[in-house]
Amino acid sequence: MSPPSPSLYLTQDDLERLSQLLDLQGGRFAKLEGELARAAVVPRAEIPRDVVTMNSRVVFENETTGERREVTLVYPHEADIDAGKISILVPVGTALLGLRVGQSIDWELPSGEKHRYRVIDVPYQPERALR
Repeated sequence: MSPPSPSLYLTQDDLERLSQLLDLQGGRFAKLEGELARAAVVPRAEIPRDVVTMNSRVVFENETTGERREVTLVYPHEADIDAGKISILVPVGTALLGLRVGQSIDWELPSGEKHRYRVIDVPYQPERALR
């Protein structure tokens, strides 16, 4: 049995933009839809400082492979893997959204392979930068 999914947080702004994005995708991203549905939605000014939000830079570890990476979570049109910008629509992007530093999540990839991702740090969060 898998451990329960960790709690996750979203800003109202992120929820609205991601919902609009999903409307354009025609139901192809059910996992992201599920994550949005279970998230605690909070006003932008009240989002915890260690939460991965859209446009956050995040250091995470794939506990399955031991690989550690630093990426920026972006909307699909801004994705640039060479610049470390990953789309919210790729599996690891969807998995990391809304997690706090120290939280881990088990995630099944489209191949059926399961990975466990853990958030190590959020060096930049746009909501925190505006405070």
